[in-house]
Amino acid sequence: MKDYITTSEVPHYAPSGRECELFETAYDNGLPLLLKGPTGCGKTRFVEHMAAKLGKPLFTVACHDDLSAADLVGRYLLKGGETVWVDGPLTRAVREGGICYLDEVIEARKDVTVVLHPLTDNRRTLMIDRTGEELLAPKDFMLVASYNPGYQNVLKRMKPSTRQRFLSVTFEFPKPELELAVVVGESGLEEGRVAPLVRLAGHIRALSGMDLEEGVSTRLLIYAATLMAGGMGVIQAIEAAIIEPLSDDEDVQTALRDLVSTVYG
Repeated sequence: MKDYITTSEVPHYAPSGRECELFETAYDNGLPLLLKGPTGCGKTRFVEHMAAKLGKPLFTVACHDDLSAADLVGRYLLKGGETVWVDGPLTRAVREGGICYLDEVIEARKDVTVVLHPLTDNRRTLMIDRTGEELLAPKDFMLVASYNPGYQNVLKRMKPSTRQRFLSVTFEFPKPELELAVVVGESGLEEGRVAPLVRLAGHIRALSGMDLEEGVSTRLLIYAATLMAGGMGVIQAIEAAIIEPLSDDEDVQTALRDLVSTVYG
C-alpha cells in the first residue's frame, strides 16, 4: 500500500494521449476507471502521477491468486490480548476519501468482485459483513483497476458484467521518441546511448514466432539504461535487464543476443 504523496513529489509521467484528462474527469464524476495494457507500459506510474497531481492518498494493492475480499476490506486481529477490527486498504480508501488502485485485478479471487460491484455503480457503497457496516463512498473516493488482456485465459477473464462497470483506457508501449525521452529522464543516461536500446525494443516487439509472452517493457529499458549509466557495459546490462527477464529458453535467448549484435554491431 502506498501512502499519501504530496503535490511537490509528483512522479514524472509523459502522456501519450488524453489519458490524464480522462482520469480527472472520471475522478470529478465519481466514476471507476480500468487501465488495460501490457506489463511495464506505465499503468502504475500513471496512477501514481495522477494521485499526486490531485493531492489524494493512494492505496495500491498488487492482486494475486490468494488475494481475498477480506484482504481488501479488513479483518479482526488479536492486538494486546484483544480482538480488534483492522481496515483493509479498500476500506481505508473509502473512509478517507482516497484512490484505491487494484493492480492486475483479474489475478484476485472471485469473491473480490462481489465487494467491488456495489462500489462501481450508482450505489457507491462498501459492505463490511463482519462489522455490519455499510459505507457510502465520499466524493473524494475513486476506484482504479488494471489488467493485462494478453494474460487472460478461460479461468481468469474479466466478466463483461464487471468490465462494463468501468470507464476504460488502453495503454500501449510509448512511441519511440516518447520512450526515448522517458528512458533518458528516468535513468540519466545520455540520449545517444539510449537510442539503440529503444531501437532494440522495437525490434523485439516486432518479432513473431518466438516464444515470448510479450515484448520488452519500458521498465526493462530503464533498468538497462540505469545499469549503463552506473558504468556497466552495454552487453552485460542488456543481458541482465532484458534478455534474462524476457525468457528462460536458451534458443530464445540466443535469438535475442543475435538481435542485440545486429543493433549494436
